[in-house]
Amino acid sequence: MVAMNIINLYENFNYYFSAEYKAIFERVSKVASKSKHKLYLIGGGVRDMLLGIKSLDIDITVEGDAIEFARILEREGYAKILNVHKDFGTVKVEIDGEKIDFASTRSEIYPKKGHLPHVKNIGCSLEEDVLRRDFTVNSLALSLNQDNFADLIDYVGGFDDLKDKKIRILHDKSFIDDPTRIIRALKYATRLGFELEENTLMLQKEYLRSVNYDMCNKRVKNEIKKTFDEPSSNAFEKFIDQGIYKLVTLKEVKKPHANIENLFAKYNPKHPWLVYLGLIGVFENDDFCDKLELTKIEKGIILCAKGLLEKEFKDDFELYKAFCNQKIETLLILAVLGKEKQVSHYLDNFSKIKLHVTGDDLVKLGFSPSKAFADGFDYVLREKLQNSQIKKAQELKLIKYYLTNL
Repeated sequence: MVAMNIINLYENFNYYFSAEYKAIFERVSKVASKSKHKLYLIGGGVRDMLLGIKSLDIDITVEGDAIEFARILEREGYAKILNVHKDFGTVKVEIDGEKIDFASTRSEIYPKKGHLPHVKNIGCSLEEDVLRRDFTVNSLALSLNQDNFADLIDYVGGFDDLKDKKIRILHDKSFIDDPTRIIRALKYATRLGFELEENTLMLQKEYLRSVNYDMCNKRVKNEIKKTFDEPSSNAFEKFIDQGIYKLVTLKEVKKPHANIENLFAKYNPKHPWLVYLGLIGVFENDDFCDKLELTKIEKGIILCAKGLLEKEFKDDFELYKAFCNQKIETLLILAVLGKEKQVSHYLDNFSKIKLHVTGDDLVKLGFSPSKAFADGFDYVLREKLQNSQIKKAQELKLIKYYLTNL
């Protein structure tokens, strides 16, 4: 650990934050001064301020008891408490219409490597709180206190790493404690355009040579979701090139040949991360999805792709029937894994084709419900795949002709 470094960043603070947020920070600072609390911005909000990029990670750390401080704010009429997590010493409040998270300083221990940490000491010193964090660039603290407002407090050399565009862990056992930090490092490196610091990269390689699979897989899923839930394929390529995929599979994974970004740009999936995960999951056993605690819908997307991957389609009718009820993520998994021509053909030409005729329409025409209805619908569908301009009146004529001539 390097010696604590302090730099005043009031100009950065004043330029970066909106008038609304500055008013909130100044108000809570005054209350903290009266109540003898110490407040800091720590983590992503400070990092992003220094980089000049928009941040969604703005919360306030209280050196001491954040819940107690939030109650003071509420009593003073400055805030409304929305929810409290006593075990972690965190509280969400609303101030001037903005939802703000307050967290108590805390230290953590990992009684079981790879699993969730246990909170050891709520209300610890600022330094102890900083040292439990993942990377130096996420460990910078910006004071919101009256006597040193906007002072940057750097215990771990994060300011220099930020300037050097380096991702550095805080200690050599960091990845052993929490392997998901490897995925998190990938996320920050790709989004910020940073590189892993030399020792951090060495320790990552070392861990990936002997992965401890007794880990919290729900956290793995959450980090994959955050890292890959955007169209860029850069992170996924590094996920493969650096062998990070070994956190979720024992099988070798190779980069696909298809241009994933072009497919995403054209078809705009709602959940890109499921496409990326599916490229691995279709070659795994079904328990792959259960291990990562995927929801029923998420699991279905991957398993449906797995079921369709080896299927061949004789004609457009078979293609339509196989694809018409699938999620776009399922189809894009298939496209990336070799069925791009068939998937594009369906999505570009057939995906909007729907039959308007219903069983009730046939009953009104005098037909008794029977299994022949389904065959009749398929007959009309085949015709509509040839001519998508067929309207409901023509559908009725076609299916009436079919059922009458059985």
